[in-house]
Amino acid sequence: MVIRKCVMRRIGTDDQIGKMKKFLSITLAMSMMLAAMAGCGNASAPVSSQASGGAAATEPAAPAAGDPVRIAVAAPMTGDNAEYGIGFYNAATLMAEKWNAQGGVLGRQIEIVQYDDKNSSEEAASIAQKIVSDGTIAGVIGHFASGVCMVAAPVYQENQIIEISPSSSHPDYSGIGDYIFRNNTVINVEASASLDIAINDLGKKNIGIIAIQTDWGQNTASIVEELIAGEYGESGATIVAREDVMEGSDDYSPAITKLDAAGADVVICCGMYSLVGPVAKQYKQVNPDISIVAFSNAYSQQLIELGGEAVNGVRFPVIFFSGSEDPVIKEYVETYTAQFGSEPSALTSQAYDSTGMLLEAIKAAGATDSAAVKDELYKLNYPGVTGDTQFDEIGDVHKAFVKVEIQDGKFVELT
Repeated sequence: MVIRKCVMRRIGTDDQIGKMKKFLSITLAMSMMLAAMAGCGNASAPVSSQASGGAAATEPAAPAAGDPVRIAVAAPMTGDNAEYGIGFYNAATLMAEKWNAQGGVLGRQIEIVQYDDKNSSEEAASIAQKIVSDGTIAGVIGHFASGVCMVAAPVYQENQIIEISPSSSHPDYSGIGDYIFRNNTVINVEASASLDIAINDLGKKNIGIIAIQTDWGQNTASIVEELIAGEYGESGATIVAREDVMEGSDDYSPAITKLDAAGADVVICCGMYSLVGPVAKQYKQVNPDISIVAFSNAYSQQLIELGGEAVNGVRFPVIFFSGSEDPVIKEYVETYTAQFGSEPSALTSQAYDSTGMLLEAIKAAGATDSAAVKDELYKLNYPGVTGDTQFDEIGDVHKAFVKVEIQDGKFVELT
């Protein structure tokens, strides 16, 4: 069954954007060093390289005509959320290889530059300064968490560097400016899709919420509460309890005990697979009949590996389903799996499409000039593996969800 819901609203006026930039802007001293002569292109240029997240470069180098088109992937490459950042990087690399095999873009090879922000706002701010000071980066794919994205985005906006996040879902993110895009649905829409599963598909009325204590987790849990009071107010469903927990904890039994005592018959998990897996295992020891609904950021093979049999029956809405019979998606999944050893997740696939969209916009602009590429992104209608994608006037996308359930250790699309 496909849920088609669109939210079209203006988030952030020009005045609001200006205030945000004034509040968050970082004064950067930038000096451009003109190349004395154009370098010669190298048809065998690598598609990826690594860059540290240290101090900003003081003398940015201007790209020569034959130099690679460089795209940054900024996301957690180490730490608890490394799987997401590595997935972004792998996806961007795969897309670059695809383009390079056909001659690259603008007659130049494509290079993917990796930045590890450790899913830290402080680290992301440093990396954003480094990227804008570099002078050769054509755009940024990243960051991962909404809170981290919203720290880095004002720096990119102030310096007119395009950022496309494959995962940020905070309603205010894209309103930061016209160089800020997201290839992911706003969390309000996905939260509504998750509640639709819990209330209409599973027929549950007593809803418990367990949420990680991060900006994303707390914001998502609050949105679920607001939707129950508003959009789903006449459904008869109520929030019987909400428990906020530390991300990465091994023991969720105190929260589970409270949720079960409150009479929850379904639990909405506002967290990644690292929350959903352990909660499923520990909750089903207390109540084997509990239903669990998650979000698309939990859609990962790691969830099955972490939760085992306990995650059978977990449902969530996703934009991308790796088991699709669509030949384009099948080819992509097979290629990705052969190269990286696991199937791509929904967020990984959104990073793949984000890279493709940026490259198409560069091709259409005929240059890597950020203003021209940005204008082409707003015009683009991109047929990707995560569906036909077009940015609206504030850089948001609107996509259809597919409902997925884990059955016998496998993801199955529900019809």
